[in-house]
Amino acid sequence: MIRFEHVYKTLGKTKVLQDFSFSAEKSKIICLIGPSGCGKTTILQLLAGLEQVDAGRITGTEGLSISYVFQEPRLLPWKTVADNIAFVLREVVSPDRQQELIRKYLTMMGLYDYWNNYPKALSGGMKQRLALCRALAFPHDLLLLDEPFLSLDIPLRLNLVRQVAGMWRNNPRTIVFVTHEIMDALLLGHRILVLSARPATVLDTVEIQIPLEQRDIGKEPLSTYYTRLLTWLKDESVSKADSTR
Repeated sequence: MIRFEHVYKTLGKTKVLQDFSFSAEKSKIICLIGPSGCGKTTILQLLAGLEQVDAGRITGTEGLSISYVFQEPRLLPWKTVADNIAFVLREVVSPDRQQELIRKYLTMMGLYDYWNNYPKALSGGMKQRLALCRALAFPHDLLLLDEPFLSLDIPLRLNLVRQVAGMWRNNPRTIVFVTHEIMDALLLGHRILVLSARPATVLDTVEIQIPLEQRDIGKEPLSTYYTRLLTWLKDESVSKADSTR
């Protein structure tokens, strides 16, 4: 179990987290939604050890192997599509296994035909899919996803949501998934946390017991959850706008 216990975090003069607590159960998918700038990315950076708490503590991440998909692809422009993935695998899996994983995830993401291309030849959405390939291929206990489908059109995004759900069913691991898309959260999340405008607190928690492969946004209870989450996000967006006037 990963826990944030009464965490405080300030960046510059901005209070991002204040007395913030939540838990992520092992081998479950936790989704974080909330208004822009509320601290969702900071939470992932704290989990990855890229930032440190000012007060409070984070437990349960000790010794975990972590994969992280950032909002921007962060590819190596001088390496091919395949070599961008091989680069993170070079010290953890054998060469034969590297090729197997590269083939598997490039095929999954519809990028196999671009094996020998360089990132400059890819569209923005393709670059983001390659970044997702790289993270999924790396052996991990904890997967951090910071809006990985942001630049993708709806059909492709929904296809990748299904791919990630299938991957999780085959090999359940802990995932913390930041998104602005309520639909993505409802299709993937076992637990959805609605965050307030900064400094972030947890406004609401939705627990979903329906198996991932049986979820349908148009049916209950997901349709009711959608309205519930949308109401929170609208209210918080208004509150944030008012606070900046």
